[in-house]
Amino acid sequence: MNVALRELVERGGGLVTRAAAGQVVPSWTLEQACRGGHLVRVLPEVFVAAHLVDGRPGAPALSRLDPALGQRAALAWADGCGALSHLSALSAWGLHQQAVADPVHLSVPADAGLRTRPGVIVHRRRGLAIEPPHVVLRRGLTVIRLEQALVDSWPTLPPSGRRAPVIRAVNDRLTTPERLAAALGSAPKLIDRAALRTLLTRLADGCRSPLEIWGHEHVFTGPGMPAFRRQVPVRVGRRTMYLDMLAEPEQVNIELDGATTHGDPRQREIDLRRDALLATIGILVVRYAHRRLVHDIDAVRRETLAILATRRAGATA
Repeated sequence: MNVALRELVERGGGLVTRAAAGQVVPSWTLEQACRGGHLVRVLPEVFVAAHLVDGRPGAPALSRLDPALGQRAALAWADGCGALSHLSALSAWGLHQQAVADPVHLSVPADAGLRTRPGVIVHRRRGLAIEPPHVVLRRGLTVIRLEQALVDSWPTLPPSGRRAPVIRAVNDRLTTPERLAAALGSAPKLIDRAALRTLLTRLADGCRSPLEIWGHEHVFTGPGMPAFRRQVPVRVGRRTMYLDMLAEPEQVNIELDGATTHGDPRQREIDLRRDALLATIGILVVRYAHRRLVHDIDAVRRETLAILATRRAGATA
């Protein structure tokens, strides 16, 4: 391959466009590199080093690239007229793992000339402008804003996997339930919209995991249960801790231990030290394991109500 063209491809991380190549070499040099097996055309006017394209027969060239390179190729093809969206945007935000062969999703303004092609799905959106605040730069990629990407991706994920990116985005403070609810308001026909609206309500209430949502919906509401405060920051000395569910008048904190922490001695030691520290300021910590919470609902409710009643009685004695 021509030396100047090779250097250009290397500087582009294995990718080059016809426009960029045309600034340093004659047009026939690019075609010669393709005929010689050095470059592969993955989209109109976009070429990738051949060793970066896997050998699966029959699949579109774009679908045979590493997902990150495929996203860069799709954006290069869009040439400033599109942004990564849907699952591709969630991948750029670090909230979804895309695999080789997954299509790249691009959102473009309604009047853009781009059309869906093998390996890339183009979504046309009225009122979209490829500039802030509609899009942001994420890891050097032009990406639809996170709230829109999460809402758009909701129906494309399997039902069992829909909540995780939303919960993680809120927990990582990338967005808020309120901002997500505003984005949902512009999608009145979204598939399974009611489930997403309910999830956002639970997150706004302070739930921060599927287990906390389960507890809120099935265990810690109803007759006798107090209005727990969730994710309450409490400072003891130099340390700030966030309490899962605090019954403030009784000074009882309910902690819900996920299945992944069960049997982990190191995590158990961390929890015990934390609980002891909270005890120094009068907060009783009650922990329920995932298995009990899910399979012994009535007993957990009875125990919680009894503990709260005992604390109230002790406070008035």
